[in-house]
Amino acid sequence: MRRMAKFDHLYGRLSTKLLNICIDSICKSQQIEKAESVLIDGIRLGLLPDVVTYNTLIAAYCGIFGVDAAFSVVHRMKEAGINPNTVTYNSLIAGATRHGLFSGALDLFEEMLRVGMHPDLWSYNSLMHCYFRLGEPEKAYDVFHNIMLGGLSPCRITYNTMINGLCKNGYADNAIMLFRNLKRLGFVPGITSYNILINGLFKSGRFNNARRMLDEALKSGCPPNVITYTIVLKGLFRARRFEEGIEIFWEMKSKGYTFDAFAYCTVIGIFVKTGRIREANDCMAEMLKNGIGLDLVSYNTLINLCCKEGKLELAYQLLDEIEKGGLKCDEFTHTILIDGLCKTGNIEGAYQLLEHTTMLGFDSKVALNSFIDGLCKAGHIDYAMMMFESMEHKDSFTYSSMVHNLCKARRYHCASELLLSCVRSHIKILKSAQRAVLDGLCYSGFARKAKKLESKIRIARLLQSNLA
Repeated sequence: MRRMAKFDHLYGRLSTKLLNICIDSICKSQQIEKAESVLIDGIRLGLLPDVVTYNTLIAAYCGIFGVDAAFSVVHRMKEAGINPNTVTYNSLIAGATRHGLFSGALDLFEEMLRVGMHPDLWSYNSLMHCYFRLGEPEKAYDVFHNIMLGGLSPCRITYNTMINGLCKNGYADNAIMLFRNLKRLGFVPGITSYNILINGLFKSGRFNNARRMLDEALKSGCPPNVITYTIVLKGLFRARRFEEGIEIFWEMKSKGYTFDAFAYCTVIGIFVKTGRIREANDCMAEMLKNGIGLDLVSYNTLINLCCKEGKLELAYQLLDEIEKGGLKCDEFTHTILIDGLCKTGNIEGAYQLLEHTTMLGFDSKVALNSFIDGLCKAGHIDYAMMMFESMEHKDSFTYSSMVHNLCKARRYHCASELLLSCVRSHIKILKSAQRAVLDGLCYSGFARKAKKLESKIRIARLLQSNLA
């Protein structure tokens, strides 16, 4: 009998463990309903869930549905007579932080302490991350200091959380100092740590320091990965250091790294911007040859770059590629092309494409805005005004753009009338457009009219606030 009881106990433990493995596997594939069904079936078969079962579900609910949904599982857990543990709270704190519920995450940490539960290293890591996201690096550093003094052994994630948080909060120098001190204390940084620092240095404008950090990673036997090179590529291109960025691109190729659509699109865009059309075409051909297909957003980005550089032939080649690839252009594709045609002076072609856009049933408001702006820039202000007045639906951008363009055409009186009618009609106009009208009137010798207009705008706003 004793042997049978021992066997039943062992069987129960193994069965619950198997149940937990099944639920964990299903949760990882984000099939929560199926995981819940497996749990119900397990209970029917006499397999009682334990704290691990519920913690697995809580972590999945936090990641997919949010913390509120996860709390419903905590409630079920307590009803089953199982008390939450540190892992439960860690999942809830991490979920709250991930969804931007920082005050909720801090409350959960306080609740842990209140019920007498001892936070572990993961609890403190999440707390540090939360403070950094709140923009309170001093408090995050206090948590880090307490970890170091409290007998817990910081892990690589602890150090990376500190370095990343300091960089993102504008303390790149402190991040470097911490990095150096940790190395002296025996911390062997991995490529993730270097990636965080390189990214932080680029974003803070420390381009030379970022490049030196890349060289240091290479010398320390920490080979850069595709993430490292993508960070460097983006950083150099944003700093308009195009040649250096292209060198990095070729270096990646020579080392056999595979690129994603983003890297290819970025480099192709730079080739177009610098007038290297043949290289842009070669790069695009290689991308397609390697089986890296572009989505419509990527195509629109490239078409926009081509239009901005006046390379309409290349833009239409991309349009052909979209059709060959089985994708369908959207209103943004048409709007980009309309803008490009206007900029090259092909107003007739732009108008025909605008009519085609409307016939296809796309929302033509954005395209119309672009067409009117293009007409103004091409010097056809009267035609633009006619199109503007014929529009059924106008938004804040439509009005602001028209006011700005009237000012550029030195039609300040007309711009002032339109501006005043917008203010009285509760239509928001960009402050830059308002300032353009007032400054234009003053510089043209109509300072008195500018003051009257400013007074009328103030009165209209006061009336609006009183009515509200």
